[in-house]
Amino acid sequence: MEGQGLPGPGWARAAATAVGAIDAICRWTGYVVAWMTLGTVVLCFATVYLRYAQGVGLIWLQESYIWTHVAVIVLGAGYTMMAGGFVRVDVFYSRWSDRRRAFSDMVMTILVLVPFLWVFGAGVWQFWTTSWASDEGSLNPGGMGNYWILKAALLGFVALVALQGAAFVLRGLLVLGGHERFVLRHVGHGADQAL
Repeated sequence: MEGQGLPGPGWARAAATAVGAIDAICRWTGYVVAWMTLGTVVLCFATVYLRYAQGVGLIWLQESYIWTHVAVIVLGAGYTMMAGGFVRVDVFYSRWSDRRRAFSDMVMTILVLVPFLWVFGAGVWQFWTTSWASDEGSLNPGGMGNYWILKAALLGFVALVALQGAAFVLRGLLVLGGHERFVLRHVGHGADQAL
């Protein structure tokens, strides 16, 4: 466990364990999403091949690669946040000390991310429950049914980003408490290897 053997108060061990668990969840979803990306490419290729080489158009197949593409984007957000893959303006941030960056991440998570997730999550919940209640399906004949499954991916987005936001706050507390090994290095690909 991440928090075992960590010197200091019990809150630091609990925070380190929570960060390790959250990062493991986001890392696992990142790996699943990577395979879903391959699935999206295969489904798209099959759709194009069947339509233009075989003269067979399958609406459900065309919609299925859109579904997997949407799932890749929204379910990969927690991993992307953990790995530092979002576009950011580092005019000041890149020049700051680790402690100042950790404090900034923590404060901005609380002031910006939490209210966004609250409002967005409430809207997504309404969006999903309406779809579930009506058993919404495709407007296209022969298209995919059960659109509520696709819309549930947005609930996954809210949950995964909220978890990674909690990890940002806990990391900030740990770094400010003198545990610099919990600094999140935003170096792009492979950043999660240092976690």
